[in-house]
Amino acid sequence: MSETATTALPFDPDALREKYRQERDKRLRAEGNEQYVEITGSFAHYRDDPYVQPIERPALFDEVEVVVIGGGHAGLLLGARLREAGVQEIRMIEKGGDFGGTWYWNRYPGAACDTEAYIYMPLLEETGYIPTEKYAKAPEIRANCQRIARKYDLYRDVLFQTQIAELRWDEQAGTWLVSTDRGDRFRAKYVCMANGPLNRPKLPGVPGIESFQGHSFHTSRWDYDYTGGDDFGGLTGLSDKRVAIIGTGATAVQCVPHVGASAKQLFLFQRTPSSIDVRANRPTDPEWAQSLQAGWQRHRMENFSTLTSGGVAEVDLVSDGWTEIIGMLLRRRPDGKSDFAQTLEYADFEKMEQVRARAEAIVNDPDTAEALKPYYRQFCKRPCFHDEYLHTFNRPNVTLVDTQGLGVERITERGVVANGVEYPVDCIIYASGFEVGTAMERRAGYQVYGRDGLALSEKWRDGVSTLYGMQSRGFPNCFIIGLSQVGTSANITHVLDVQSKHVTHIINHAREHEVRTVDVEGEAEEAWVQKVVNASVASLPFLESCTPGYYNNEGRPNGELIRRNGAFAPGIMAFSKILDEWRGEGSLAGLEFSRR
Repeated sequence: MSETATTALPFDPDALREKYRQERDKRLRAEGNEQYVEITGSFAHYRDDPYVQPIERPALFDEVEVVVIGGGHAGLLLGARLREAGVQEIRMIEKGGDFGGTWYWNRYPGAACDTEAYIYMPLLEETGYIPTEKYAKAPEIRANCQRIARKYDLYRDVLFQTQIAELRWDEQAGTWLVSTDRGDRFRAKYVCMANGPLNRPKLPGVPGIESFQGHSFHTSRWDYDYTGGDDFGGLTGLSDKRVAIIGTGATAVQCVPHVGASAKQLFLFQRTPSSIDVRANRPTDPEWAQSLQAGWQRHRMENFSTLTSGGVAEVDLVSDGWTEIIGMLLRRRPDGKSDFAQTLEYADFEKMEQVRARAEAIVNDPDTAEALKPYYRQFCKRPCFHDEYLHTFNRPNVTLVDTQGLGVERITERGVVANGVEYPVDCIIYASGFEVGTAMERRAGYQVYGRDGLALSEKWRDGVSTLYGMQSRGFPNCFIIGLSQVGTSANITHVLDVQSKHVTHIINHAREHEVRTVDVEGEAEEAWVQKVVNASVASLPFLESCTPGYYNNEGRPNGELIRRNGAFAPGIMAFSKILDEWRGEGSLAGLEFSRR
């Protein structure tokens, strides 16, 4: 970009880069992911299920063909694709009281998807359902999960309120021995770990967190007995309560307007402001829904993932805040010749200037408005979209407590201390999200032992090691649905469906050819690991410049371990193409099969 073009910009790139650096450095913490408290021991009650009564059942000691661990979108997609392939013996295992995964747990007021429902809610064509609005709310998403489970007969052999205790490979029998916390000990030929990346709530490691004498809960276990109301608000139980919310990510953005509308006093404690763009939710147009042609959801998914990964498409089908930056990029680079990295940065600056201007235009108090402005690149943290969050700070009963990147200092018996000031409260709500960057066995809650008793956590001590993110050598007939070493998208269900189809293809091949075990060749696994690590190099400067968060391992994106454990940087479209070509070639290169 020419100097003339640069001087004509409505912002100063050098000043913004310096501001971004300062804001990042404020928030860097040496402990990284260790700053969060593991919800065990005296904190275990934060994981209790408040939504259903305990289920009583006898322990099982039988055998099934496929065990799918997890009843969220990952497990549902895998179960559906396996059913389509003709697999009848599928046992789903879910620690919640019904299907839904994240959407079983997230029942806080205002919960809704933040990517378009038409691409986010899976299997819409297969189930014949069209969401009622562009951004569906949690009850509708949860109902869709149950609809999928009914259509594919996944309720038949499901074990709810059940946690895996251990998976252990039996080489002689060629099966997995599955143990649970309900005393079950049964066998499965194939195990599919579809726990999902967002299932284990985390707490901030604030000194004194155990000393608070008032009421407290995590947003993923919302206590409506205390707050009153339901998923849509009306929290009448808070009318005489002083409430603290710790956390300002996507969850807080959605629940804060409802708490602010109901509580006597709300204190929102902020370490890093979220990017709050226009949501512009609207009901589904019946004429548009009637016009949809076969294959519309897949086409729309791929269009979105192409644009959000920096690709080019003739039309933007979704046309939302996620894809808008691509339009800005193309406007700034109409000839396709100017420097791509700089043009992308400038398009990002332009977009974030809009976001910051929106906060200034909506929030009346200048100091509060300034504190709510995010100073980082748009995709450093998950962007948020909401039409009521910023307006909430104009309420006289709502106070933003900006900690200047330091976070809450401590919690006392009667309140929260930040910036040297104690704020007495009756209730603390932890909107601190789910564990993402912690060890797999900690997030899953169980251990996996493969050939010769090797623990998966031991094999992965120096980093994740897989073929295409879904199989690991020494753990035959075991498949992993997750985010490590796979291409990603802002639309996570697209990623999960690509993996589900791939795993189903391999299992179906093994069934058709009477295969006893399927494992991974060591050379193929190592080659994929290196491809993932090498591909991560291009994104490192961007991630290192970002304010800390789970996208960049809390500000520490470099190092081989992090790069091995991360995603395949080119994204879901490039990853999907690799898998399509691999399956199309037909030899299933890189896999080892043993026959009966």
